[in-house]
Amino acid sequence: MHRSYNVAMIIEATDADPLSPLAVLISGGLDSAVLLGESLGRHPIVHPVYICTGSTWETIEQMYLRRFLESIASPNLGKLVLLTQPVNDLYGAHWSMTGTLVPNAHSPDEAVYLPGRNILLLAKSLLWCHLNDVPQIALAPLAANPFPDATIEFFNEFARVVNRAVNGATRVVAPFLRLSKVDVIRRGRGLPLEHTFSCMSPAAGIHCGACNKCAERQRAFADAGVADPTAYRSE
Repeated sequence: MHRSYNVAMIIEATDADPLSPLAVLISGGLDSAVLLGESLGRHPIVHPVYICTGSTWETIEQMYLRRFLESIASPNLGKLVLLTQPVNDLYGAHWSMTGTLVPNAHSPDEAVYLPGRNILLLAKSLLWCHLNDVPQIALAPLAANPFPDATIEFFNEFARVVNRAVNGATRVVAPFLRLSKVDVIRRGRGLPLEHTFSCMSPAAGIHCGACNKCAERQRAFADAGVADPTAYRSE
């Protein structure tokens, strides 16, 4: 039996209109999971949207995501929307497709760059929002994100292009752009963070503990002063 979490008690504001339905691009990671949890306390309905690109960790990531969604079940939580946007033909032998030469704990942030990631995530999800009368979609890049497709300028411009193409008016909001991962963990400490997933090389269904994302996760929990509920294979 899952524990009960009072997501309505998380009252941090977002840039989204709280009176309107919201879609949340969710990966199962800490940032998007906390964003979704916060949003449930503010919107009449929240639609979790997951984009399947074919990365090697997706099967396990979706397993964690479904556990998280089950744990925060609420009358205003919509059914998980799965959209397929495969990139194996585009990325080829990239480590995210092959699982080899995965950036380790000592790699710089630039090493985990996935080319055009937010273009891929937003293209289909914005169209889904347009077709399903959802006026806004949120995603959770943080202040430390160094990539050009994770700026408010990019989100605004990309939304304008898509809206022009379909005569739409869907907004893209990124309420965590001024936050660090430590901030996010502290905001989400009342959520089932044990059901979030942040690994690029999982083994036997758990975090490897050695990749760049596992190291970032471990540091953030330690710096936040919050007990890390994650099982790591390296331990």
